[in-house]
Amino acid sequence: MGHPCQSDGIEPLPVLQDNVIWIWIRGREAVVVDPAVAGPVQDWLVERKLELTAVLQTHHHADHIGGTPDLLRQWPSAAVIASAADRERIPFQTVSVQPGMQLELLGQSVTVIDVHAHTRAHLAYVLPQGCAPDQPTPVLFCGDTLFGAGCGRLFEGSPEDMHLALKRLEGLPDDTIVHCAHEYTEANLRWAHALRPDDQAIAKRLSSVSALRRHGELSLPSTMGEERRTNLFVRARSAQELRDLRLHKDSWRG
Repeated sequence: MGHPCQSDGIEPLPVLQDNVIWIWIRGREAVVVDPAVAGPVQDWLVERKLELTAVLQTHHHADHIGGTPDLLRQWPSAAVIASAADRERIPFQTVSVQPGMQLELLGQSVTVIDVHAHTRAHLAYVLPQGCAPDQPTPVLFCGDTLFGAGCGRLFEGSPEDMHLALKRLEGLPDDTIVHCAHEYTEANLRWAHALRPDDQAIAKRLSSVSALRRHGELSLPSTMGEERRTNLFVRARSAQELRDLRLHKDSWRG
């Protein structure tokens, strides 16, 4: 018996230990964001009789691009959209983009944003008009730049880079739906609550997220408004404050 028809929208596919692959569906077509592995994506798409139209790559790390070559073997006409600056590290890209460019995918506009910090060529993708005409809320695919109540480690960038990247994302509307690439929210909130025990917004979100996770549910996606209220890295007023938070978080063993 086949899987019931999937409605238009964006669906999460948890894989590995904590990766979340996002699958954007419109009709019988699908766009996959940062496929860490191929098998679960192939099964998910085939069960639903969906055609892979494109892969969006935010950056070059193996747990974001690892599944793409095998997906291309099954759907060779699918576009692979990635940073032109990462051609060597994402050599199978077919559409090389620069920050500020606009694309059209599944009939919707996609804006490319420079968020280099986690890696030197990290991109984010924004759908300003949403993922479908009847779902007009803005959408963000942010890879490993912004997490639920956290931000990415600085492998190739500086605190100044990350502060600027987060400020760019903070400029998005409050209702923007934030699709992070990892389920780190509960751990991030436990750290933030330990650091700011009197912050009621953080405490409330931690309680809510912990309840979801106890039942095996994802805490994602979040919203830009939620991150403004409860994400200490987004709330950082300077690169120095962000640097201090990042150092504290990286050494925290709570």
